[in-house]
Amino acid sequence: MTMLETLMKKRNNEELSAIEIETMIQNFTDGKIPDYQISAFLMATYFTGMTIPELTTLTMAMMHSGDVLDLSEIPGIKVDKHSTGGVGDKVSLPLAPMLAALNIKVPMISGRGLGHTGGTLDKLEAIPGYQVEISEDAFKKQINQVGTAIIGATGNIAPADKKMYALRDVTATVDSIPLIAASIMSKKLATGNNALVLDVKTGAGAFMKKQDQAEALAQIMVKIGKEAGMQMQAVISDMNQPLGSKVGNTLEIEETLDTLKGQGPKDLLEVTLALAAPMVVMAKKTDSEMVAREMLMGTITDGSALAKFGEMIAAQGGDIGVLDDYQLMPHAKYEIEVPALTSGYLNRLDADAVGIASMRLGGGRTKKDDLLDYGVGITLHKKLGDAVKAGESLMTIAAEQADISEIIDYLQAHLAIGVEVAAPTLIHKIIK
Repeated sequence: MTMLETLMKKRNNEELSAIEIETMIQNFTDGKIPDYQISAFLMATYFTGMTIPELTTLTMAMMHSGDVLDLSEIPGIKVDKHSTGGVGDKVSLPLAPMLAALNIKVPMISGRGLGHTGGTLDKLEAIPGYQVEISEDAFKKQINQVGTAIIGATGNIAPADKKMYALRDVTATVDSIPLIAASIMSKKLATGNNALVLDVKTGAGAFMKKQDQAEALAQIMVKIGKEAGMQMQAVISDMNQPLGSKVGNTLEIEETLDTLKGQGPKDLLEVTLALAAPMVVMAKKTDSEMVAREMLMGTITDGSALAKFGEMIAAQGGDIGVLDDYQLMPHAKYEIEVPALTSGYLNRLDADAVGIASMRLGGGRTKKDDLLDYGVGITLHKKLGDAVKAGESLMTIAAEQADISEIIDYLQAHLAIGVEVAAPTLIHKIIK
């Protein structure tokens, strides 16, 4: 069947066969299908959707378009976690060492930030010397010895997805639930793990603004993973405001360390436990998530999670002195307060706006090759539902310029103080 015939079937909402999808992805990866035909496929898919068999085949074909890591030489069940992204979302950083401290293997291949959401790799690079690019052999060795590693993609992972995403970005098809699911799961399946917990964000600061959209995406990804033989679970978590209190690369490493020392914000700890507890069960360390939570909290209480984070930093060339001395990391020149203009209760704090403000300070990228200023960012002193008094500081901005009045005005326009509201529910739903 020619690509034109495949397009006609998809346009007419007919189910594509496995061989049609596999041939299309292989030929696209090899450069034998022009971009305009794949763009037509993407738009047809946007409007007609995909069946689960189609989507599973697409995901597996994209996974096999490049390198697939073989972690079979690492004993035990390998667990991973993926987030759809959010402002202040640093969960992977405390989660990985907490699990590793329980002798659970956690290989993590993470990404960089683009736009208002931060990237795990960028945060880690605020630690002097930390290397996110290591060889596949070194990655496996570290998983065996330390229990966890957080690195950038090794080799040629899911090149079909990389090419397809570039076209989705310019054809207004980024927000197609089937295409999002295939993109995420093709990369996650290629990393060779046995179990995966998904953190699907919903709310004003999330990609999926409405909870029903987030649930639909989570359900599809869970089905794809199970079809491929992985243990799967998804958590729908809130992103109506930033997670934790700190946004910015150095600041988020500081908050990670505070959390591992038992001094972090409650919301960050709660989301971390909600994601990590099922991973403990999947690794067969217990059959109770309640017991798993107690085990995870024990790694904070006895200091083993913090020590494990230090082992990971050292193994990847970083300065473990940061565990005790945060000043070893880059910090901005100025700290500027943003005052409350009236008294009342904080009832709006747009996560997107805080992320965009941090990006405009230099803490994020608008283009892939932008250089980051690791020391800038925002520390929140109030969260949704908190009482505030006029003149009280709502947040502290770490900046390299003394005059950031435009950014302050922007933030003031995206927060509101009014009548008392309840703090948002952190965990909306669990999907298994």
